[in-house]
Amino acid sequence: MKIEDYGLIGDTQTAALVGRNGSIDWLCLPRFDSGACFAALLGEEKHGFWQITPAGEIRSTRRRYRQDTLVLETEFETADGGCARLVDCMPPRKTYPNVVRLVEGVRGRVKMRMRLVVRFDYGHIVPWVKEDKEPNGLSLVAGPDALILRSGIRVQGEELTSVAEFEVNAGETVPFMLSWYPSHEPPPAPLDAGHEVAATESWWRGWIGRATCRTGEWNDAIRRSLVTLKALTYGPSGGIVAAPTTSLPEQLGGGRNWDYRFCWLRDAAFTLDALLGAGFLDEAGAWRDWLLRAVGGDPADLQILYGPLGERRLPEFELAHLPGYEGSRPVRVGNAAGGQFQLDVYGEAIDTLFRAREAGLVATPDRTDWRVAAKLLEFLESHWQQPDDGVWEVRGEKRHFTYSKVMAWVAVDRLIRLAERFHLPTDLGRWKTIRQTIHREVCEKGYHPGIGAFTQSYGSEALDASILRLPLVGFLPPDDPRVVSTLAAVERKLLRDGFVLRYVTDKAGAVDGLSGSEGAFLPCTFWLADNYGLVGRHDEARAVFERLLDLRNDLGLLSEEYDPQSRRLVGNFPQAFSHVALVNTALRLQR
Repeated sequence: MKIEDYGLIGDTQTAALVGRNGSIDWLCLPRFDSGACFAALLGEEKHGFWQITPAGEIRSTRRRYRQDTLVLETEFETADGGCARLVDCMPPRKTYPNVVRLVEGVRGRVKMRMRLVVRFDYGHIVPWVKEDKEPNGLSLVAGPDALILRSGIRVQGEELTSVAEFEVNAGETVPFMLSWYPSHEPPPAPLDAGHEVAATESWWRGWIGRATCRTGEWNDAIRRSLVTLKALTYGPSGGIVAAPTTSLPEQLGGGRNWDYRFCWLRDAAFTLDALLGAGFLDEAGAWRDWLLRAVGGDPADLQILYGPLGERRLPEFELAHLPGYEGSRPVRVGNAAGGQFQLDVYGEAIDTLFRAREAGLVATPDRTDWRVAAKLLEFLESHWQQPDDGVWEVRGEKRHFTYSKVMAWVAVDRLIRLAERFHLPTDLGRWKTIRQTIHREVCEKGYHPGIGAFTQSYGSEALDASILRLPLVGFLPPDDPRVVSTLAAVERKLLRDGFVLRYVTDKAGAVDGLSGSEGAFLPCTFWLADNYGLVGRHDEARAVFERLLDLRNDLGLLSEEYDPQSRRLVGNFPQAFSHVALVNTALRLQR
């Protein structure tokens, strides 16, 4: 199936992808970054899936979320005139995660078939399967992991697959519930599936009901993106993972396949803007607190990404037994970019702390936010002139990336503004001198007169979409001639079929140390709309934004990138950064 054929369900600690065909092809338990027990998304059915679908010919399929919730409904119309509805959700957990699936008869009598293949450790380990003492119960155990399936019908084994066939009449409901628990403990008590669906729907309605964005032209798109962001939040810590998947390719069949089940500092300020703009102060505060905990320690050890609880060790390795999505190898677990040096994250971290204070989020009694910001700046003062790996985590040589230097300027600027606004102690004269020095260097070395644009790195002629952020972070006003000419250069060099590339890749990998190419990076295209809005090109801003909205699948979900040639979503899915950019651009354009 195509990436856009999947929907998302989750419990704010992990998430599953449900296909249009009623198959859950991706689920990691018990956390986003745990091993997958269903990994068919990156391989074949033998790597794990759970499908419930009509046994006969299907005439049509339609699906939707119950309004403003993460309860997914898929309706199957059969060739003989029958109709059955599959309701999927993951209730906010009390102790352990559960997947609830209800089959509801809508019209006529429909023959249904269930197939369950559990393979722990990313499709690698076949569990021991046995009937549980409960009626229609099935336990599946291997190593530290255990699952128990409880259903309204009898399930039996068939060639290492658990199967069931049944009929559902109009008005009838057949429940299924799959629960994970540690294998050394007894299984959790059974739950009422119908009650859990209702409780899950109520929970999501209660959460989105706190949003302050209740009206407006794009209100539905904003609210769906906010629900998606909440689904990608790791509830116990407040951290937000970039996506629930790993290794969905940036180029179909290519090798740019990365694990995104972690929390990136580069997303921090953008995410805080979206949460604050929609009125979610609690979530914004939890994200700020996660950041403070994660960056604790020596500023020299600051990472660009962390685990959901702030874990630092994220070793990257390849899963050779998985063939990858549509043959896109390798499949990676972990992310070696965690060890890169990126100057921009210092700016993003301090900007987040500044925005949180500015929004009225109560600072910690011991001023931890200020002490962290000051400590980060002490390190940055002596390191901002060094080359780095850049915002896009390139795996080539280090350079003096223009955007990295701009974000170093942002770090100093926000510390100065923090100190001035909240009367915090620091040497303002020294920091203002450093701010001016960085600004002057970027304008002298980052701007290429021959190209008429700020370029990717000092001395380079290559363009980079990150430079669209310059007016958005306040480095230069949007009507500055250099900003205006840079925008024109981006339109000439990076715009493809109405969408913006991060940069132009080449086969030799000279730019980023990687082979192959990638699709258009969706947040960059949202930044283009933001720039159009800033310079008064409002009709163009709206056109770009609405073109992006058209890329969402039928459930309102976006991936990381879009391939204009194949007209398909590519990259990990759904992508938090894309939905954050959607919310922020929509709110800006509405203002």
